[in-house]
Amino acid sequence: MLIEVAVGLYARSLALIADAGHMLADAGALGLALIAAQMASRPRTERTTYGLRRAEVLAAFVNGMLLAGVSVLIVKEAIERWLEPVAVNGRMLLVTAVLGLLVNLLVAWLLLRGQKDSINVRAALAHVLSDALGSVGAILAGVAVTWFGLVRADPLLSMGIAVLVAWSGYRVLRETTAILLEGAPPDLDVAAVERTIVACPGVAEVHDLHVWRISDAFDTLTAHVVLERGSHGTDVCRVVAERLREVYGLDHVTIQPEPPRPDDVVPVRRSRDGKPLETAG
Repeated sequence: MLIEVAVGLYARSLALIADAGHMLADAGALGLALIAAQMASRPRTERTTYGLRRAEVLAAFVNGMLLAGVSVLIVKEAIERWLEPVAVNGRMLLVTAVLGLLVNLLVAWLLLRGQKDSINVRAALAHVLSDALGSVGAILAGVAVTWFGLVRADPLLSMGIAVLVAWSGYRVLRETTAILLEGAPPDLDVAAVERTIVACPGVAEVHDLHVWRISDAFDTLTAHVVLERGSHGTDVCRVVAERLREVYGLDHVTIQPEPPRPDDVVPVRRSRDGKPLETAG
């Protein structure tokens, strides 16, 4: 990043400076990822009964906002460079961009191993991959300037880098916002979950079904089930919980049993010595 800033200023290349700015966002993302991962590993307390699992989600949300901000700054500068072209040292741009691409690919390979189980690591990986594509854009800019003398290729490809950065930020923000707003996990069909619960022995109906995600690999479900007559609440809850674990991998499940619906009231007329007394149910 520091090399790209220095060379970008010397060579007057916006593509390199944009890529360096993205690397700065990457450095912040990785720092947030590390801090958040350490916070999320702390045990639960009386004040934080789920622990600090959401710390990773919040860090990823901040990373997404950083990506969006970086993209806006790149577009602003690219428009100014397009309107007033600046001479660029294409050879220095090309060599530095190639080195930046190699560094990004190395970091992406390291992050790829942990991205399946952590939205925070996926956010950091999105930073690095989009930055690797940014380095490719800078390489193309270097080729265009060095071999074809196309000075405007530098701001044009910088805008392409900005689009990649913005898309990465959008994907991260979309996923983290859904979690923070207690949305249902995207890979879970809530209607199918409801049908599975109703199909369990002893369940007459289900209501107040809520499914949400605390953090990656930690989905939660709560539901109220109305029992069929003759069914025991504890047995039905155990069956429902086991079924949800088998079919959907849901381990953190809370099922509240409710008694069967009352029968319709049938009026009964009582009498004594042929005289009506009262109407009772």
